[in-house]
Amino acid sequence: MILARAPFRTTLGGGGTDLPSFYERYGGFLFAMAIDKYVHVAVNPPVLDRKIRVHYTKIETVDHPDQLQHDLARETLKHIRLTEQIEISSMADLKAGASLGSSSCYTVALLKALRALRRDEVPLQDLAEEAFAIEHGKLGMTVGKQDPYSRRSAE
Repeated sequence: MILARAPFRTTLGGGGTDLPSFYERYGGFLFAMAIDKYVHVAVNPPVLDRKIRVHYTKIETVDHPDQLQHDLARETLKHIRLTEQIEISSMADLKAGASLGSSSCYTVALLKALRALRRDEVPLQDLAEEAFAIEHGKLGMTVGKQDPYSRRSAE
């Protein structure tokens, strides 16, 4: 079993200036910090079958990532080309939707755990870029770059 976590963050100023549509044209400035509360993710290959299980406020059991309703888990699994036999569980120290970057916490921690399971260590900056590409690029979420980059201390 692989365990990973990423800290929640809060933006103190400059939110929005870290979106490519803004900083590519005008530059940007942001003041943010990570706090000592985390999203925790555990991954493990199940021994009974070749299913994909994702545990969060719901439990999903599917045959292929495309069947997952959890959009971050689905796109992260597709991003790293993992298509079968994985169990993912997540918990958080704080409630989702608290405007503390919980989606990016989850994405970075999940990427870190899945890469560790594959013994494919990547620099934390690459994890942040991958998480931003998944959330902003693939899912069209309005997250700024500070969200996954504040997760650079993922463990």
